Amino acid sequence: MSEVLKTEELGAIRVVTLNRPESLNAINGEMRARLIDAMQSLNSDERVRAIVITGVGERAFCSGQDLTETARYGLEDIETWLSANHALYRAVRNLDKPSVAAFNGVAAGAGFQIGLCCDLRVGYPEMKIGQPEIRAGLASIVGSQLMAVYVGLAHNLELSLTGELISGSRAYEIGLLNRIAPREEVLSTAISLANGLASLPATAMRLTKQRFRDLTTPGFEASLQTAVAAQKAAYASGEPQEAMRKFLEARKSENR
Repeated sequence: MSEVLKTEELGAIRVVTLNRPESLNAINGEMRARLIDAMQSLNSDERVRAIVITGVGERAFCSGQDLTETARYGLEDIETWLSANHALYRAVRNLDKPSVAAFNGVAAGAGFQIGLCCDLRVGYPEMKIGQPEIRAGLASIVGSQLMAVYVGLAHNLELSLTGELISGSRAYEIGLLNRIAPREEVLSTAISLANGLASLPATAMRLTKQRFRDLTTPGFEASLQTAVAAQKAAYASGEPQEAMRKFLEARKSENR
């Protein structure tokens, strides 16, 4: 069985690659745990000056939560599942080293949120990106809070309430992407950005990142608490289970 996460050393840069192409690099329990461990390990490694996160293949950076896993959850599983998710977001957000998301394909839901926890994001014009939780019967709580750092209320409401994915071009226009490049140049552009950041004084970088975290932490942490109660209420309604069941049945029919 292949590793769900790959790490490549490029001088002072580490490229961390999500490696579940058969599920569009969706986040399951194993990948989540490996990502948390990788972020913590790289953060404590003095040889590492910057981190790039990307996905394997040409289809997806990360399609979000693995619905084959979350569809099995009951109300009693929600707090444990979300606590693990929130630990992942914190692990990326709390890096002392600069981080760049290289969106090699669709970035949706949890994958989109991992990207929003990075410092910079690179995508391409035709990619799809957004916050489709509501279509899976889930409340958009953490994602909408993370988006609020980058976009205004009108764009946030539209993405959160419709669950529609927008193009990379549109995401760049409204401030969700820092750079846009041809598809085949996304990773090299992200690595170039990371190299530039890695060349800057490490202490000043750490202190500057800490200042930005301090400014946004109250809202971020409040959203994590709110998300637990909101998703419990969603699961109590039965809507996520039904939406995920329909999605998985449709996907199974397509694969026949």
